[in-house]
Amino acid sequence: MSSNGGKNQAGFFAALTSSLSNFGNAMHKSVNSLMGYEGLEVVNPDGGQDDVEEEAHKGRWQKEDRDSYWRMMQKYIGSDVTSMVTLPVVIFEPMTMLQKMAEIMEYSYLLDLADECDDPYLKMVYASSWAISIYYAYQRTWKPFNPILGETYEMVNHGGIKFIAEQVSHHPPMSSAFAENEHFTYTLTSKLKTKFLGNSVDVYPLGRTRVVLKKSGEVLDLVPPPTKVHNLIFGRTWVDSPGEMLMTNQTTGDKVVLYFQPCGWFGAGRYEVDGYVYDSKEEPKILMTGKWCTSMSYQPCDSEGEPLHGTDLKEVWRVAAIPKNDKHQYTHFAHKINSFDTAPRKLLASDSRLRPDRYALEMGDLTKAGAEKSSLEERQRAEKRRREAKSQQFTPRWFTQTGEVTATPWGDLEVYEYNGKYSEHCASVDSLNSDD
Repeated sequence: MSSNGGKNQAGFFAALTSSLSNFGNAMHKSVNSLMGYEGLEVVNPDGGQDDVEEEAHKGRWQKEDRDSYWRMMQKYIGSDVTSMVTLPVVIFEPMTMLQKMAEIMEYSYLLDLADECDDPYLKMVYASSWAISIYYAYQRTWKPFNPILGETYEMVNHGGIKFIAEQVSHHPPMSSAFAENEHFTYTLTSKLKTKFLGNSVDVYPLGRTRVVLKKSGEVLDLVPPPTKVHNLIFGRTWVDSPGEMLMTNQTTGDKVVLYFQPCGWFGAGRYEVDGYVYDSKEEPKILMTGKWCTSMSYQPCDSEGEPLHGTDLKEVWRVAAIPKNDKHQYTHFAHKINSFDTAPRKLLASDSRLRPDRYALEMGDLTKAGAEKSSLEERQRAEKRRREAKSQQFTPRWFTQTGEVTATPWGDLEVYEYNGKYSEHCASVDSLNSDD
């Protein structure tokens, strides 16, 4: 938070400290009566200390599967398990991480509004609300498939956007993405880092997210908060993202600082987001408040962070209607991402939609999905052995490693940039189609 934010800072830190204390003291409880699982924490976001034993027996795991998984995973406690563990498809959703990366484009109209907006602070409200909108999708507790090296995902027919993502590295697992329409360009280098804690996993968004608004040329960089997945083995799995989100306008020096409140006892504070838009002198200009699962609103404020007299709280974003009783809690947009409605006319053969394990899971055939997943992973290992035997290195097709290393709160990141070849590919395909 800004060093000049005054009263609003003290209030935020007091609330954050209190919530964290309640979260740690009142919600965590060890499962001590289950033989062999002493010390394993179960957290019920809707309850307190008295119902943890009951909560521990809930979830999607069968007892025998749960016990087997726990025996396998004990040795990884404290480790980064991003790609080192082979997981059963019963906990997967029929989507890859590349496709999940594309879900941030659902509310891309907010970036269009940011590009068109002449008010420098309202511009930041639109852009940061876009960044928050993805968290509704992030609360899904199913795991996406890890992409195969060189795998891609393309998306068109949404907001005038062309989107391309590629798995650019396997060890460590890294993905890059690029999107563009008439209002903005979006680039991402992602290198997720995890820490397995027994019945939970911390996910650190090691990466660089950058948006360039075309009208003004302003560059916006985003640093999201970390995420914690609770009750992986015992209890109902749920997701929380407590911490700070920072969006900085690298061109003007303006910034947005938003606090995702941690879930407290009986769900207190869960989903809540509060913060401010600051000018380059770190004075608050607009307050923002809402819930990342529902909506965000804003209101002009004074230098103390208090709402300006005569102004009203205005809604800037609200989550779209969602399908009822969807097995994987997909939004309508998530279903579009998995469909060929958002695919270009000539789809790359490496596209995630074409993965046989993903498709088998979508059709409900877990046995085939597991077999296909194992087959793909073995083919990837065999391809790696062939490259090593020939002293060859994998070269991404649509992205290039820049040599730039940028610091993040969770470690250094090797940055990949879009090389423009996908645009050339699309132009070539369009030219061939026009000749038909």
